[in-house]
Amino acid sequence: MSKTKENIFDVVLFKRLFQYIKPYKLVFVTLAVLVVLLAIFSAATPYITKYAIDNSIEVKIPETFVYYILAMFAVLILQTVFQLAFIYYAAWLGQNLVEDVRVKLFNHLLKFKMKYYDNSSVGVLITRAVTDMERIADIFGQGLFMIFRDLLTMVVVFGVMVSTNWRLSLIVFVMLPILMYATRIFQKYMKVAFEEVRNEVSNLNSFVQERLTGMKILQLFTREDVEYKKFTEINERHKKGWLKTVWYNSIFFPLADLVSSVCIGAVAWYGGLSVVLENNEVTQGDLIAFIMYIPMLFRPLRQIADKFNTLQMGMVAATRVFKVIDTTSQIDDKGTIIAEHFKGDIAFKNVVFSYVDDEEVLKGISFDVKAGETIAIVGATGAGKSTIINLLNRFYEIKDGVIAIDGVDIKAVTLASLRTQIAVVLQDVFLFADTILNNITLNNPDITEAQVKAAAKEIGVHEFISSLPGGYHYNVKERGVMLSSGQRQLISFLRAYVTNPSILVLDEATSSVDSYSEQLIQNATEKITKGRTSIVIAHRLATIKKADKILVMDSGEIVEQGTHDELLQKENGYYKNLYEVQFLKEEVV
Repeated sequence: MSKTKENIFDVVLFKRLFQYIKPYKLVFVTLAVLVVLLAIFSAATPYITKYAIDNSIEVKIPETFVYYILAMFAVLILQTVFQLAFIYYAAWLGQNLVEDVRVKLFNHLLKFKMKYYDNSSVGVLITRAVTDMERIADIFGQGLFMIFRDLLTMVVVFGVMVSTNWRLSLIVFVMLPILMYATRIFQKYMKVAFEEVRNEVSNLNSFVQERLTGMKILQLFTREDVEYKKFTEINERHKKGWLKTVWYNSIFFPLADLVSSVCIGAVAWYGGLSVVLENNEVTQGDLIAFIMYIPMLFRPLRQIADKFNTLQMGMVAATRVFKVIDTTSQIDDKGTIIAEHFKGDIAFKNVVFSYVDDEEVLKGISFDVKAGETIAIVGATGAGKSTIINLLNRFYEIKDGVIAIDGVDIKAVTLASLRTQIAVVLQDVFLFADTILNNITLNNPDITEAQVKAAAKEIGVHEFISSLPGGYHYNVKERGVMLSSGQRQLISFLRAYVTNPSILVLDEATSSVDSYSEQLIQNATEKITKGRTSIVIAHRLATIKKADKILVMDSGEIVEQGTHDELLQKENGYYKNLYEVQFLKEEVV
């Protein structure tokens, strides 16, 4: 068994969690006081009962009995009030702490490199940000403070029992170590079981999320039966993980009840015999008080084991969440220059890049783009065209070389201002489950609805948007499923245009859209590229012909560059062959 699994409590982890309690010190101190008060009041009722029996009932003095009843009633009221406050503020502290951790986690995720997401499961990250967070909240709401309360209750009850009758206490304490040992063994195995459960929950979430997202592909290729079998296997492992916890519970809790019952029986036998024999070792009040005390001593221990389950799940979840928070996968944003506007000169100088070590995607490419020029990039799939877009926006760090805009290395420019000045229209358009207006502005308060409409009219998409139910306030649902691919593309063009970028990057995607949408996209392309530096991954002949320069890529290298006419003059040139195979057919059509 690993060292991690052997440790019941991770002290370092708890210290880290307590750092988030600092803003809520007053609530924490209040809870600590309530823990003490609840422990004292829990032991008070049996104590008062003992004296009521010995000093009123047994000696037949009814006048004092009413005072004991009133005292017990007052204790009950106070205990109820303190219990209510304790439960509420424990949960309140847990939820506020988790809110802070969740915000930190999400802010951390927002700054990760794309490489991190390339290698991570979305389902697992969702589990970390949602399900695991609730388990962390339970550490305080249902775990830690409850355990402290139960432990303190046991200490107080222990002290009162010894001071009341040491003979009966001895019987109880002979039985107590048996339950304590069983509790420790139970905690040890439950920690391992819960780690297994959390692993399977992550796997299950990841599997379901990916299959729901790719449901169309599964149905198109009739993979329903195969995926169903995979799901049942994962679900079976998840069930077995939970059944382990159920098995450990089913052993421990009946054992705890058995030990408690045996202890009560032993006390009742010895105490009852002493009362009958009148040997003055045990009074009737002692006997009744101890019968009340035993569950109060054994039940907290049983509850500690139960709450420990919650605590263990929270600890496992916290470990996973902090692992993400501790991950250093951010782009190095040490630039000091704030780019308010770029003239638009772009230079790639001997840029080398690898997604995977020792597998170069770009092999020392160099090219220049003058301000206001439109360059087209063509090449086979995997040649490195989209990588150029990713590197210009610093989604990934280059291995060697320099990328400069207006003669300044982009690493010297703050990341936020760099990306603000570069607008990208991707081939795979992503829309959020929100209105068209919010998908265009991305909730930027500096862009008004009037500006959006004016921009839409300029690039010729206002009529299309206005024809939708609700117009600009039409909700496109998740990933924009209410729109066609061409319509989504038009929205992405407008989203780029309203930001008034200095540099525009287009990954054209008109091959799968209808002719009407294609015409609108072509018109929009001409409008938004006019007068600004543009880099276009070309899929259509019209874009290539109008480009000021064409970069021809193959296997991570620029093999040719020039205008359309210049490249066609090269005998057996790469571009000429590509043109004749791919683009000439389009021209003929």
